[in-house]
Amino acid sequence: MMVRLWIFILLLFLSIFAKSQETDSLQQKDSIKTISEIVLQSSAKNLRLKEGNLVMNVANNKDFKTSANILEVLRRTPGVTVDQEDGIFIGGRISPAIFINGKQILMSSQELQAYLRSLSPEMVESVEVNSNPSSKFDAEFKGIIDIRLKKNSILGWRGSYTGNISVNRFNYRENTLNLSYNTSKIAYQIQLGFNDGISTYRYNALQYLANTNVMRTKTDQKDAGKVYNLQAGIDYRLNEKNRFGFSLRGNFRENNRVRLGSLHTVNKDQTQLVFNTQSENPTDYNQDNYGITADYSFQHENFKLNVLGNYLSVENKQKDDFINKDVTSSKLLSYWKSDLVNAIHIYAGQIDASQKIGNANFDAGIKFSSSNTGNHIRYDTLSVNNQFVFDPGRSNVFDYKEKIFAGYIAYSQKINRFQINAGLRFENTESISNAVTVDSVVSRNYLKWLPSFSISYTMNKSNEFSVSYSRKITRPVFSQLNPFRFYFSPLNYWIGNPYLQPSFTNQIKATYRYKNWITSFTIGKETDVMVRYPMYNPQTNVLEYLGTNLPYRKFAALETSFPVKISEWWNITSQLTGYYNDEYRPYLDEVFALKIYNYEVRLTQVFSLPFGITANLYTNYESWTGNSLYIIKPRYTVDFSLQKGWLDNTLNTKISYNNIFDSYDQQLEFRHKQIMDNRFTHWWDSRRLLLSVNYNFGNSKYQAKEIRKSEEENRTR
Repeated sequence: MMVRLWIFILLLFLSIFAKSQETDSLQQKDSIKTISEIVLQSSAKNLRLKEGNLVMNVANNKDFKTSANILEVLRRTPGVTVDQEDGIFIGGRISPAIFINGKQILMSSQELQAYLRSLSPEMVESVEVNSNPSSKFDAEFKGIIDIRLKKNSILGWRGSYTGNISVNRFNYRENTLNLSYNTSKIAYQIQLGFNDGISTYRYNALQYLANTNVMRTKTDQKDAGKVYNLQAGIDYRLNEKNRFGFSLRGNFRENNRVRLGSLHTVNKDQTQLVFNTQSENPTDYNQDNYGITADYSFQHENFKLNVLGNYLSVENKQKDDFINKDVTSSKLLSYWKSDLVNAIHIYAGQIDASQKIGNANFDAGIKFSSSNTGNHIRYDTLSVNNQFVFDPGRSNVFDYKEKIFAGYIAYSQKINRFQINAGLRFENTESISNAVTVDSVVSRNYLKWLPSFSISYTMNKSNEFSVSYSRKITRPVFSQLNPFRFYFSPLNYWIGNPYLQPSFTNQIKATYRYKNWITSFTIGKETDVMVRYPMYNPQTNVLEYLGTNLPYRKFAALETSFPVKISEWWNITSQLTGYYNDEYRPYLDEVFALKIYNYEVRLTQVFSLPFGITANLYTNYESWTGNSLYIIKPRYTVDFSLQKGWLDNTLNTKISYNNIFDSYDQQLEFRHKQIMDNRFTHWWDSRRLLLSVNYNFGNSKYQAKEIRKSEEENRTR
């Protein structure tokens, strides 16, 4: 199947190339009579550049009519990757901030995914992908995805319901109800959500141990969860100059996870059993999340002022049992329990001002944030007399406090066909990490200056070019700092490192657009790169994953995206991306510095069928890749989906079959067999049938302003 797919892609590109050589007049044709007349043309401007950033129209874009939600739209957006766990990345490995209508919306990863799945493509005007943000934005932001919702100001009320059902080995259901009411002065909005269902995951590993034995690790995980969500807000328009907004949100999550694992070990020639153990790890997890946001804006002539305040409270509770038995004799080998309480409190406030003088804009702003995180985990181990006793070797108390004071100045001006932007940002960070259990306190106080610059040139309506530069900082998140064990299996866990340093990235990006054909090239260098690395103990066969800073890595990416119209009913969008990564990695008294090249190809085919039905065939292929320690094998996925609107498109129904061939698992292999011979596979149950329905009702199409949240919420994960 994969060979036939690539033969088809090759023939398609050859036909496009051959046809483009016949005559330049093909680009002026207004209609296509037969499939043999394939042309490159931009009949609808669904892609454009904004200060060098890709902006893509979503509503009324045929490429996304069959997408059930905005997460599926992002999966098919040039330069954006959505992995099996719905994590979002740009530029290969950058986790971007998510903005709504120009303002950040930051939640936990699970809460954010649920929110994005509640947005149908019909609700979204456009998506902007900013892979090189300026100094106006927080220095943590190596990338930003700004989702612009459709807006209207008609008085009255409006509602919508979105429901999704995912069918695979188990079912997962998502329900969202949005209600809004708009008067001449006040806009009210409320969102109610309820999700529940089961997801599954598998981990398989094969390791040749130092004593020549062969060990196979298997883990099967089933996660049953329920999520309740409530958001409510008002937007008060005092007059034409003044606006005030206030919002509350709550998100409540319950998860019951069952993880079953086994360690099966045989001798070198695999003829004799050495040991065979089975583990059970049931988990009860709860999260209560509360947020309050208040914002005020003032605008008079060419002056703008915005004030934003946030408070976030998150409490996590988790209880685990770790039970290990010998399969042959059913003998209990070990049993320990854990009880985790994690509390996070974040306060943040910022002020932004803008003044326009002639055709130049001057911006300035300040921001202060304070976050306190307390993590207490207690382990109790079953003793020889069948009583649980406190285990100080695994138990942990860790507190982390961080304060950031930041400010920026920025300038932008349009001179003839040139657009110039420049900015300078400072961020002063004070942090204290206190590992109470091991009596270790790490304090830091540092000030960093972070410049940015960009210039764009518009030759005509069809041609644009831009170049940008920025310097960014990435601070370690709480889980990277916390020095206690997170178990995957009895012999496999990772540990945080409270001594991690922040990393810094200098990056240059160039972008060129010809009609709907967009090409970009990014090059940069990151210092003090934060990574995890494996540490294998040949005596105990324990495999730890520890955190450290690498001296540097150099990277580059070349991306191109272009549409092809084959006929009036058949359109194709192609995306090609090539990556380069060169990291300098000291490891076990050696230095590994490999240069890794890899590429990714995506093909989106849209078919306009009779009776108002739209079909979409999406294919994605990722080549061999990895880093200095691991090889990651190729993988591919194929999705097919159908869409139809009813009742003047107030009712929209969609059906999708994703990852049809169950071919998107991730397979890794350790490169250096003299150190460790280990290979493993991560598998997510992503082959699924997805049914989606969206219904709009009411007498208004007013879209209230979205809830705003602070940057620090993203770093609580």
